[in-house]
This record gives sequence, structure tokens and C-alpha cells, in this order.
Amino acid sequence: MSGAYHSDLAGKSALVTGAAGGIGLACAEALSQAGAKVHLVDIDDAVEKAAAGVGGVAHVVDLTDAQAVETLPAEIDILVNNAGFQHIAPIHEFPPETFTRVQSLMVTAPFLLIRRALPSMYERGWGRVVNMSSVHGLRASPFKSAYVTAKHALEGLSKVTALEGAEHGVTSNCVNPGYVRTPLVTGQLQAQAEEHGLERDAVIEQVLLRRSAIKRLIEPADVAACVLWLSGDHAAHVTGTSIPLDGGWTAA
Repeated sequence: MSGAYHSDLAGKSALVTGAAGGIGLACAEALSQAGAKVHLVDIDDAVEKAAAGVGGVAHVVDLTDAQAVETLPAEIDILVNNAGFQHIAPIHEFPPETFTRVQSLMVTAPFLLIRRALPSMYERGWGRVVNMSSVHGLRASPFKSAYVTAKHALEGLSKVTALEGAEHGVTSNCVNPGYVRTPLVTGQLQAQAEEHGLERDAVIEQVLLRRSAIKRLIEPADVAACVLWLSGDHAAHVTGTSIPLDGGWTAA
């Protein structure tokens, strides 16, 4: 990364949800290295250690609590909606309370955070909203009704934000990763290996990445690099779109 690009976000502030680890932490690290002051938000108090590591500010918050969302900073330049979780079950066995919680965390919380951040972005005439969607915001898979529903809803919210924010210098985009090398994904490998009678590497290629042309997990830093690029001045005309980082999954 060149020195000029490294300081591209000097003087900017960012808020990243789900930032205690994985993609969220990688985003916080990239934004911090580019010069932004970063607020790291997570329900896990491990976010305090993560924030200390990047020189940011930690907020231990349950984003499904609307009142707790109101305690977070509103005057930010860059908002990265990343927090989420997965539950796998067929629709007829899917717990309704879990479905509701997924929507609350992955749709309602981003709406509340965007709603909270836009006035100050509008006032300054500059803002970046980056929504961590998924290949499942563009495609469906069985047994993931809540997650697929939430990501499709986030895609719609992102586009409306782009249309409303355009005249105020605010962009809004989705980043759509396939399977990323996070603890959430790697933790599934052993169980999948036993279920399918395969070696761990074979699980990655034949099960997780079956629909991907590139048979390699995505690194969190590569997702963060896309988020960082969308956060710069050079991306002022990139808005209302979705960027698949999926190894060719959606091309097939």
C-alpha cells in the first residue's frame, strides 16, 4: 500500500460492527491503518482487546437492543455494517425466535445505524456506508432461510440509502463475500468432514466451494481491502451496487 493511499482516510472516523474478530476486525485494522479513527462494536467483550490492538475505541453493545444502538457515536464518516450470525435448519424446523433475532441484528440494526449516521454525513457532504452482505444476498441456499432473507433485505436497504444519499455526497454499497477463512467457517470443517466422510481440504473444495470456480477460501484481509477501497474519495461514483468476492460463484 502506498504512503498516499495509506493516509487516505486521515481525519475521518469509522464505525465497524461485529468487530471483535474475523471480517469486522480486518476492516477495523485496514481503516485504522489508512488513518481513520475507528469505533469497534461487538456483543463480545473481546472487542476491547481488538480495539486496543488497532488504536480504536471499543463499544460492547447488543445491536438487537434498539436503545443500546442509540448509545453509539452518530457523527461518523464511514459506517461498516458487518455484524451477523448464522443458523441452519429447514424452514419447517426453524425457530421463529431465531429468525426474528437474525432480522433484528442484520436488517433492523443496520437501518438504525444508517438512520443515526446520515444526518451528520449530510451536514458534511460526505459519507460512506458499506454493508457486509454475502453471496447469499444474491443467491439462495437451502436451510438458511433467516440469513438469506436478511442479506436480501440488506441489499434493498443499501440501494435505498444510495439513492437518498447521492445528492449529499454519501455512497452506499454492499460487499458480497463467499466463504471467508473465519473461525465461523473453519469451525464447521471437522463436522462437515465427519458428515461427508472427507478430509478437511476436500470439504473446502467439494462442499463449501462446490459452486465456486476458485477453490480457495477468501482471506478476511481481502474483504477488508474492498471495504477500504469503497471508503475512499476515488469511489465517489460507486454507489447502489453489490461487489461479489465469491471466486466466480455468481458467474456460473
